[in-house]
Amino acid sequence: QVQLVESGGGLVQAGGSLRLSCGASGSILVISVMGWYRQAPGKQRELVATIMRGGSINYADSVKGRFSISRENAKNTVYLQMNSLKPEDTAVYYCNARIVSTQGLRDYWGQGTPVTVSS
Repeated sequence: QVQLVESGGGLVQAGGSLRLSCGASGSILVISVMGWYRQAPGKQRELVATIMRGGSINYADSVKGRFSISRENAKNTVYLQMNSLKPEDTAVYYCNARIVSTQGLRDYWGQGTPVTVSS
């Protein structure tokens, strides 16, 4: 059984910073892409950033220059450093990973961690 567990969300003032972490555990053989998505109240879930196993990175335009994604392959962990936070960054942030496990290939999601940015 593969699990993704996130941590690091919380309440922060505009202009502040937070760092999210997401660790994958279970019968993992390899993780190709890891990423972060977010869903604000009343809106659809959207991509924030993704990072390939080899290091290739993609950011949503709305977070470029403010957020930074990184990963530690040996720890099956992905991070999201969020700086210069804005009220519009308020959302539940979800970790995603495409994992080959002993049960095959599929996408996994974390339970979500809320981020609230006050103005």
